[in-house]
This record gives sequence, structure tokens and C-alpha cells, in this order.
Amino acid sequence: MSIDLPDIGETADQPITDGGQAGSAEPKQPSMVFRRFLENKLAVLGLLLFLAMAAFCFLGPLVYHSDQVHTNLAAQTLPPGGSHPLGTDQVGYDELGRLMVGGQTSIEIALGAAVVAVVLGVIWGTVAGYFGGIIDALMMRVVDSVMSIPAIFLLMFLATMFRPSVLMLILVLGLLAWLAPARLVRGETLSLRTREYVQAVRVMGGRAPRIIVRHLVPNVLGTIVVNATFQVADAILAVAAISFLGLGIPPPAANWGGMLSDGLNYTYSGFWWLIYPSGIAIILTVLSFNLIGDGLRDAVGLRAHRRI
Repeated sequence: MSIDLPDIGETADQPITDGGQAGSAEPKQPSMVFRRFLENKLAVLGLLLFLAMAAFCFLGPLVYHSDQVHTNLAAQTLPPGGSHPLGTDQVGYDELGRLMVGGQTSIEIALGAAVVAVVLGVIWGTVAGYFGGIIDALMMRVVDSVMSIPAIFLLMFLATMFRPSVLMLILVLGLLAWLAPARLVRGETLSLRTREYVQAVRVMGGRAPRIIVRHLVPNVLGTIVVNATFQVADAILAVAAISFLGLGIPPPAANWGGMLSDGLNYTYSGFWWLIYPSGIAIILTVLSFNLIGDGLRDAVGLRAHRRI
């Protein structure tokens, strides 16, 4: 009787998956995840809602043209109607056009910050979880130390030192948000590194970087994607918060948080169109990503909660 042994070099180079997640109840293939996601009506609603908001922000300006550079004090705080469906703001900007442009900034910053946070979190978490021991302890103490710093105060400090821009906000928010995905991925990696296939690759000569990139990261991909959706929602709220405090991107650039902050100065003047549209846009966009994240979490069968 003969036994066919796999080629060592080839096996070490091929990614071995464990059904998607270390915390999964059962293996989940991409087609199965997609099918289960579509069966979740709230998740589909969230996806459609986000697509509608993205189309409004990025395709809307191609259809609805408005001057968002030059002020027009003669047309300030005009009520909705005529050539201004949502009226104008305190310096004469068309509110509908500004809502579209402001949405572009908010979504771009949120998506960029989520990418930075997830990439850093995956690298940090997989390295800490794979090596364990003193390396894991030191790396996670760094995470705990940074998490002890109130994010809003750090944001305010950086905003006073540097001129706010889209790139700066993406980097700052990403560097503050990577801690949660790092802890989440580290927990998954601690479980995965003891699996038989990881031990087999290690015995067959697979080095740590290759094991991490080709065998561990693919198995936490579902966890990463789910967390990324929540990171986007959190980043939108963070952008709105710092802009509400007056520390966002300066005019003539616009974002929903800054529009909401400016509108609240007219709360008792009856100019509702300066407040509600931007507030509703923030709520709908954050809600859409939360629904998408919940649907993905259910689809991949994650046991982990959003907050770790």
C-alpha cells in the first residue's frame, strides 16, 4: 500500500482556509455568505440605502449644478422653493448642492479611515496573535495604552496643530480606530494558530510572514469585512462630531457635520432646512452601514460582538 504525500513546497505556498472564520459555527463559502446576506431583508435595505446615498452624493452633482465656491449674501437663508429645492444657507450656498458635496467629503473620509484602521489592525493583530508570549503581551499593552486616551481630545489637539484636510482626517481617524480591529483579529489568530493545518505548514518549512499572509489572514477575512462596515459608520460619526465642534475641513469645503453645526445657530429662527437635511443624511448613512454590518455578521456566522 502506498501513501501519496503532498509536495512540501507547494503546500506551504497554498492558502489553507478553515471555512472562513475561527469563530464560525460552520464553514461558510462566499456564495453561501452572499445568499444568506440577500435573505436578510434589513441587510439588503441597508445596502440599497447606502447605494442611494452614494448616488445622491457622487452622481447628484452631475445632474444638479450649483455654485459651492462663491458666496451670495443677497440670497442667504432663502426658504425651499424655486431654483433652490432645499433653500440656501447663511452665506447663500444652495443647500441641496451643499448636501451632495458635503456627503462626498464625509463618505470619502469615512471609507479611507476604515481602510487605514483595518489594514493596521489586521497587521498588528495577526502578528501579536501568531507569535504570542512576550511579543503578544507587549503589543497588546500598546493597544491598551492608546485606547486609554480619549479620542475626541486627541482629535481636538491634532486639529489645532495641523490644518484639517481630507487626507489628515483619514490618517488621524484611521490611526485612532485600528485598536478595535487589532484586538478582534488577535483573538481570532490566537485560535487559528493552534489549528492542525497551521502546525502542518509550520512543520513543512513555512515561515511566519507566509503563514500570516497566506493562511491566517484569509481565515479572518470575514471578521475583517464585518468590522470594516462598522468602522465606516463610526468614522462618519467621528467626522460629524469634530466638524460639529468647528474643527473640520474649513470652508468652502463642506461636510454634513459642519452643515449641522452651522444650522444649529439658527435653531430658533425657523430655518429648519439648515438643520434637518444634514442630520437625516448622517442618520441614514450610519444606519445603512450598521444594517450591512449586522447582515454580514449573521451571514458569516460570527459569534463575536461588534465591541471587543
